[in-house]
Amino acid sequence: DVQLQASGGGLVQPGGSLRLSCAISGFTFDSHMIAWFRQAPGKGREAVLCAGSYDGQLYSAPFVKGRFTMSDDNAKNILYLQMNNLKPEDTATYYCALASAKDECQNDYDYDYWGQGTLVTVSS
Repeated sequence: DVQLQASGGGLVQPGGSLRLSCAISGFTFDSHMIAWFRQAPGKGREAVLCAGSYDGQLYSAPFVKGRFTMSDDNAKNILYLQMNNLKPEDTATYYCALASAKDECQNDYDYDYWGQGTLVTVSS
């Protein structure tokens, strides 16, 4: 079974940084897409960053503005989300997600596998 385990959330002051990790196991398909989503209290889930493997597609949400980057360690099957210059409006539960490749990577309904979420709170 495919499993995703997200970690790294916590409390950080505005302007600070955090790196989230998502350990992926049981993953065997070649053409895939990976993503970080977030859900703020009282709001819907939204894509943060995502990427597709078969066509190199990348998506960065407008609010990212170069502050966040997504990377992976293929050897360890870990996906990362580096978040810099965090703002209070970035407070949310962050989820990693994985699916077989689709035409677009930013739609949450296309994802089959989800991590359990890790809470990021940006506050002074």
